[in-house]
Amino acid sequence: MNHTLSRQSRAASARGFFSRLRAVAAIGLVCAALGGCAGEQFQKGYILPEGALEQIPIGASQDQVLIVLGTPSTVATLDGEVFYYISQRTSRPVAFMNQRVIDQRVIAVYFDKNRQVRRLANYGLKDGKIFDFVSRTTPTSGQEMSYLTPLFKLLSFN
Repeated sequence: MNHTLSRQSRAASARGFFSRLRAVAAIGLVCAALGGCAGEQFQKGYILPEGALEQIPIGASQDQVLIVLGTPSTVATLDGEVFYYISQRTSRPVAFMNQRVIDQRVIAVYFDKNRQVRRLANYGLKDGKIFDFVSRTTPTSGQEMSYLTPLFKLLSFN
């Protein structure tokens, strides 16, 4: 009888061990699946190459700008031509959640009538306002703001 009891207890022990092993394996699979859903970041639009703005001095030609920065996202005419390079970075903490805007930028290269760089600007949002990270100023009203404001509003809804 002792022999039968020990055989039954070993079988019960083995069943308990395998059910615990299955539970641990299931938890491991769930963790691995959720780990695959970890946060992601996305870059949309123009990607500014490292050190590119430093390669464009005031007085550089429009051709030099095109060589260094490439084709602009859009072009405008504001007392001379302006090239705009538009980008947006978003992230989402989990794969099935909505994306959240982390940063949006508009690089502006202003040209004079001779098609030479007169000014560079790197616009982004700081405290909810459009801010130039090159000159460290907030643009005032006028033609420039009337063009930049819709660009940032358009970016905000994508």
